[in-house]
Amino acid sequence: MTDPLGLIPPTTPAAGPAAPKPVAGPGADDGPSFKDVLMENIEQVNALQQEAEKAIEDLTAGRRDDVANVMIAKNKADLAFQMLLQVRNKVMDAYEEVKQMRV
Repeated sequence: MTDPLGLIPPTTPAAGPAAPKPVAGPGADDGPSFKDVLMENIEQVNALQQEAEKAIEDLTAGRRDDVANVMIAKNKADLAFQMLLQVRNKVMDAYEEVKQMRV
């Protein structure tokens, strides 16, 4: 059976199982951490929501007259928030699944 993701090293029958590769720990610098990526995306969603609220305030105060762009900004902020909420739900589901594992 082959590993489609390439996570399992190949083994040869004569040599026995291959030695496991060391797993990168918290000290490994191979890219941004999940926390950093998540915080950056939360900040982006917050910025989109603030821009949408400002656009709505400007429209109601008469400083803007482009309703279409205001609606686009609001929909973009809503969609970004819904996506972030789904990521949160998936992370919580994964946490619940790990929590239920027996050691």
